Amino acid sequence: MTGFPDYPFASRWFAHPRRDGLRQHYLDEGAGQPVLFLHGNPSWSYLWRRPILALRADFRCVAPDHIGMGLSDKPDAGRYPYDLAARVDDLDALTEHLITGGGAPEHGWTLVLHDWGGPIGMAWASRHPDRIARLVLLNTAAFPNPHGERVRPLLRLPYRVLRDTRLGTRLFLRHNLFARGATWRPLGVRRRMPAPVRSAFLAPYDRPEHRVAIQRFVQDIPLRPGDPSWPLLRATGASLAQFADRPTLIAWGMDDPVFDRAVLDEWRRRFPAARIRRYHGAGHYLLEDAHADLVPAIRSFLRGSPRTDA
Repeated sequence: MTGFPDYPFASRWFAHPRRDGLRQHYLDEGAGQPVLFLHGNPSWSYLWRRPILALRADFRCVAPDHIGMGLSDKPDAGRYPYDLAARVDDLDALTEHLITGGGAPEHGWTLVLHDWGGPIGMAWASRHPDRIARLVLLNTAAFPNPHGERVRPLLRLPYRVLRDTRLGTRLFLRHNLFARGATWRPLGVRRRMPAPVRSAFLAPYDRPEHRVAIQRFVQDIPLRPGDPSWPLLRATGASLAQFADRPTLIAWGMDDPVFDRAVLDEWRRRFPAARIRRYHGAGHYLLEDAHADLVPAIRSFLRGSPRTDA
């Protein structure tokens, strides 16, 4: 796949030796202090195109596509576990590859996290706290739902009815409902997404067998004890206090129906010294709705905040 708008990057792949050689696609642009961008569901590294273009002159920008997402290999559920722990292990393997063989430094990493990138990135950070210099948090979480076990209204139907039913499989896999919905107003964006951009977000998920990861991410949402990824999410949340001294920018699309004000308030409680930027009129994909202000804000934050090498 080529020709995505504003995505003029060289594709790189890492073959995971512990995943039977499954290839993970990633971007590795620029030089300098490393900035690791982690997307969620159902996006991919295309989400980060504007920040990478703005930062690669001064920073080394690394943006992987999770296995099953974006341009990475898309195995069936029998070949890959599709859970939070596997995502963290994959990130560990990729970053070790970049550090030991790719010239990346062991310390001084900035994490830029969105959606599922939050629990994946912060669980990885809890394994290597000394590597983390700064945090940029964009409509994400890395702790149990502050609403408790209640599913937010937007997720009630896919989580309770569709995720484990034949109808759900049909809508997720045959009709690509979840990925398509994320590109619509008002579900994922508040401003209409241009047709070429929308096509780029959907391009990797062009047929049912390429949409397995989208459904499995929804199935893996840990809302209560007993959910498979609950222990890791709970442990990740308990580990966050050690990062409260890191320079942190929290930018939030205030019209996100899932990662709402309660999630933002929980981040503020845990990271009281963080800089906060609220974007009214921006939704879950705030880098689509608010990029004109947000991308320069991220660049200014990275250039202006001291690197904290613990």
